[in-house]
Amino acid sequence: MLLKENIPASYIFGKIWKEIVFVTIYAVLIAVLYKNLHFTRISIPIAVPTILGTVISLLLAFKSNQAYDRWWEARTIWGGIVNDSRTLTRQLLTFVDTTYESDEGKIFCERMAKRQIAWCYSLSRHLRKQDPLQGLKRLISAEDLETVSRYNNVPMALLELQGADLRNAFKLGWINEFQQIEIDRTLTRFSNQMGGCERIKNTIFPATYSVYIHFSVILFILLLPFGLIEFFGVVEVPLVIAIASSFFLIEKMSIHLQDPFENKPTDTPTSTISQTIERDLKQMLKEGFKQEEKSYAASSYEKSKMFYIL
Repeated sequence: MLLKENIPASYIFGKIWKEIVFVTIYAVLIAVLYKNLHFTRISIPIAVPTILGTVISLLLAFKSNQAYDRWWEARTIWGGIVNDSRTLTRQLLTFVDTTYESDEGKIFCERMAKRQIAWCYSLSRHLRKQDPLQGLKRLISAEDLETVSRYNNVPMALLELQGADLRNAFKLGWINEFQQIEIDRTLTRFSNQMGGCERIKNTIFPATYSVYIHFSVILFILLLPFGLIEFFGVVEVPLVIAIASSFFLIEKMSIHLQDPFENKPTDTPTSTISQTIERDLKQMLKEGFKQEEKSYAASSYEKSKMFYIL
């Protein structure tokens, strides 16, 4: 995700450089032909591109709002994952008696909490179509890793293991029936949040809608020089470039925001959120801060690539 306030111009215009080159060549060509060849002096009323531009602006605004709604929904879901991860760990630490001489209760809480951290990382990578098993070895046991590796949906498998451990804790008497129900509700919310993310990921934004708007923008840009050249002459070239750049940038922005799990700079920052969850849960487990610093070593990589993932 873009983390800096001052976004480089190279990043912004790097998205539309092909369109800018095309518009520049086209606008210069129209200006040259209009000045040198009398029979090509075609002009149209400025009201025509003005009306068309107004209509396209409304369509682009609607598309941008819909794209931002998808992005914001994804961010809201991951905000819920942060809260529920903390809730799960708090429930484990307060419901389970960790004063056993064998430390079985403490080991159980730690296993559940670390598996929840692993779930966050695996869900992030699963949504981005990356290897969901990467980095899980340090968080879950070899037996759990072997079990979840047999599933196509690793986050779902981790939730299944959480449910199995919860059932065993109830049978062993570490938690009562009411506490089991409360923790199971938290696990159910994780399942719902995962389903919400997958719905956003797998629901394709209507392709025909995007194509129609793009063709309308192209038509508007093709007509624009003929409406400006009679009043501005050669100055129509920078005007057309500036207006076209604005329309193309808004269109590109909406395209990027509509897919918040594509490992792009405009993504929902799921990796950073997962690292925050790991930090908080480990502090709740009182593991200290030295191990947490290791989990943040990879964050510099994500920040360093934020302007280079196209």
